[in-house]
Amino acid sequence: MMSLSCDDGDLQIETLDFDSANVEFCDDNPVEANMTNVLFKLNDTEALILELPSDAILNEVSVSEIERSVSAAGPAKITYRTFSDKVSKTYFCSEIPLTEPSVVEEIIAEGGSVFITTVISADSTKYEHTITLSGISLVTSENSRITDLSINNFGTVTTVVPTEEEF
Repeated sequence: MMSLSCDDGDLQIETLDFDSANVEFCDDNPVEANMTNVLFKLNDTEALILELPSDAILNEVSVSEIERSVSAAGPAKITYRTFSDKVSKTYFCSEIPLTEPSVVEEIIAEGGSVFITTVISADSTKYEHTITLSGISLVTSENSRITDLSINNFGTVTTVVPTEEEF
């Protein structure tokens, strides 16, 4: 995370940079009926967590972008967390929640949109779900705004095309 400060009061502008981080999730296939899809990106001691309703990522080609509104109450929710130490996928995917590293700060987005476009792979074995963010508004408890300049492209998640036997 890069921080810039200014002499005009307590204004502090922070830019989140998760460009080099891959999208991760706990299950082999993040598309489950009636379940919230939790996707996350990790960057050393930071995490960007995206919670989507079950109807946001579908195993079908999308005709147009699917849009879900972001707010603290949902249906889509984005949370930025900083931790006391390096965080790993295990922190999010353990059956029994880990107590370390501890959360230093948690900021929930107050607004914005998530856009999802789904195509089928060239060999027709996978769906590729491209997730982008727009207008994400993160405001700290001190009323400092965190811009979303480096998190517009959240990433691509692939899911397996079900075979005839799975229907």
